[in-house]
Amino acid sequence: MDVRRLGGRIAAALRALAAGGSLMPIPSWVANGLAMISLVLSSCDLLRLCSDRDRRLLFPLRCREFVTVFCQLASILYLFGLCGTGIASANSETHACRDQGGSPDQTRAAADAPEALHDGVEDGDEEIVAAVVSGALPSHHLESRLGDCHRAARLRREALRRMTGRGVEGLPLDGMDYQAILGQCCEMPVGYVQIPVGVAGPLLLDGEQYHIPMATTEGCLVASVNRGCRAIAASGGAVSSLFRDAMSRAPVVKLPSIKRAAELKEFAEALTNFETLAAVFNR
Repeated sequence: MDVRRLGGRIAAALRALAAGGSLMPIPSWVANGLAMISLVLSSCDLLRLCSDRDRRLLFPLRCREFVTVFCQLASILYLFGLCGTGIASANSETHACRDQGGSPDQTRAAADAPEALHDGVEDGDEEIVAAVVSGALPSHHLESRLGDCHRAARLRREALRRMTGRGVEGLPLDGMDYQAILGQCCEMPVGYVQIPVGVAGPLLLDGEQYHIPMATTEGCLVASVNRGCRAIAASGGAVSSLFRDAMSRAPVVKLPSIKRAAELKEFAEALTNFETLAAVFNR
């Protein structure tokens, strides 16, 4: 076992004890500062002891020498442990992304995800949510950083709850393929809306029967379309002909005020002015 991995386990154990209540809860920045101070002071004391010819390090160590060496080793192991924990967390997320069939870009994004601050929070969720809430991590970067669109939506929901103080428990989360909508039809999703889907028909069109699914919240709409389908079928069916498949476009005029827009509308609707306007726009 190398020193970095050993230090990582020691640092993780200390954080677990602190989070579990066995030790006095200390913020991470305080613990890191104490470790740096201990490292600097113990290094200075070791240099002073080694340069003093009258007080060389001898074994067994005396009390002062023992405390200095202990603080030096403990500080080094703790600081190496911080690096070891971050690397281990990134490697575990990278392997998880590869096991799930993620792309190389998603694998690198998972490796860049921050580590967890507290035990019991999987895959660094707590730190990521805190970064989104504070603005350090833009919400629209979650998908690219995590490589998991479903997890990004889940963490975005939690960040939204903390920022607004209101939950979105009534909004469904599971059951949607968020990877399929990425970069297609919705940005920064936090769930999806359920819309009732009815079916009308069969519609007899060009000798074929079609059942028409309709997603709507308008009452009687599906029933009305269904009655129309029955009437068409009873009359022998409908026949369709396609003359042209195209998209129509119209000119848009921007005016400084709604008053000027109303004046232009009146001018354009006057029969005597239509030919003049048409000639200008057609050019």
